[in-house]
Amino acid sequence: MRYARLMKRAAIVGAGPNGLSAAITLARAGVAVTVFEAEATVGGAVRTAELTLPGFRHDVGSSVYPLGVASPFFRELPLARFGLRWIEPEAVMAHPLDDGSAVMLEHSVEATAAGLGVDRAAWRRLMQPLAAGWSELCGEVLGPVVHLPRHPLLLARFGASAMLPATALAKMRFRGERARALFAGCAAHSARPLGSIASSAVGLVLAVAGQASSWPIVEGGAQALSDALAAYLVSLGGAILTGVRIRDLREVGEADAILCDVTPRQLRLLAGERLSHSYAKKLGRFAYGPGVFKVDWALSEPIPWRAPECLRAATVHVGGTLGEIAAAESAPWRGEAAARPFVLVTQPSLFDATRTPAGGPAGRHTAWAYCHVPNGWQGSALEAIEAQVARFAPGFRECVLARHVMGTKALEEANANLVGGDISGGAMTLGQMVARPTLSLYRAGAKGLYLCSASTPPGGGVHGMCGHLAALRALKDFG
Repeated sequence: MRYARLMKRAAIVGAGPNGLSAAITLARAGVAVTVFEAEATVGGAVRTAELTLPGFRHDVGSSVYPLGVASPFFRELPLARFGLRWIEPEAVMAHPLDDGSAVMLEHSVEATAAGLGVDRAAWRRLMQPLAAGWSELCGEVLGPVVHLPRHPLLLARFGASAMLPATALAKMRFRGERARALFAGCAAHSARPLGSIASSAVGLVLAVAGQASSWPIVEGGAQALSDALAAYLVSLGGAILTGVRIRDLREVGEADAILCDVTPRQLRLLAGERLSHSYAKKLGRFAYGPGVFKVDWALSEPIPWRAPECLRAATVHVGGTLGEIAAAESAPWRGEAAARPFVLVTQPSLFDATRTPAGGPAGRHTAWAYCHVPNGWQGSALEAIEAQVARFAPGFRECVLARHVMGTKALEEANANLVGGDISGGAMTLGQMVARPTLSLYRAGAKGLYLCSASTPPGGGVHGMCGHLAALRALKDFG
């Protein structure tokens, strides 16, 4: 890549996956890059720390990376040389039900369909064409918002289902509760009401990603992914300054371009009068989505799921039926916390013994869970989360050695990009999927200033594409 005729120096504010991806893209083009990170370690929400007891390593934010392993950008980087090791659990995801069984998302469409009874053929009809073209579909959905589709028929097939509300698609396609619940759990990752238009999109992407690729974890914890990105950047000549909090963009010094891995709220504060009044006003209208309430556990043994199949997966969706999940996910949009929330559970130490002092199936373990709550909500969902887990894993509370909880305020204090506890960089509404955060996308309303966070396309998820695409936009503008 030799675009940078006019761009000699660039500054990146924020060393999350998108900031590091932007920096790598520029450095590969020959730009001198300096990254400024407020915290002591790189990674943003992709970090690992001992949150409960000594030796118990917990992923502070994200933990499972279906879009990370599939990312067109990450796949072209030599991250394995810098310590990144993906771990692929035996099963992709488990979804326990009240009858004591669990419906499983497996590593192939056929294997998943085999557990869906009356909906075996219907699941295959919906998923197989998308899974067969997953690498191409991934490039389309994670690519630029405005581009000439390279696989228009595949994208049209995806769009015909993705634009539907998740509840409508599930009821239209499936007759049994098992398939409906499985799809609802995937769709709930969008943090949108499942009855809203296009709420099927995230569910389809994640379900297809699991069956065509994987939902892997990272050996040693999420921090290893961030550290590999940082190490590769340094090998390219990039500089990373941690513990340096930028409060005004003038503090970055001389730079032809500044790319900010922040949300619109922080950009307004950092850029100040550099932004036009009209652009600043548009940023002020950017909508943030529901927050999350997260709890990490140090455990004396694996979670005692009633359905033993749940121990085959690092990710477990706890929420019951389609109707229950839809009700739980609509509550935060009404300003309420669901009494029986949809709970996303990860249990990485089942597959990565480095997470605990005495790891392995017979040793101590770590797990974490979160549920969606209203943005900025100040209550506690600890009891509701643990009650839902215990519903499908009797005796769970007796396994808990220690807990660490983070509500919306604590999450934002730990990472300013998690505004009100929103882990997606802004609500994934239909309008904000396209104009994210405005129609100018990565260009931030001032010459040489760009936004490269999850508040830009393609949005939330750890894939680095927001930073990569923002950097490509800047390189094109400059050269």
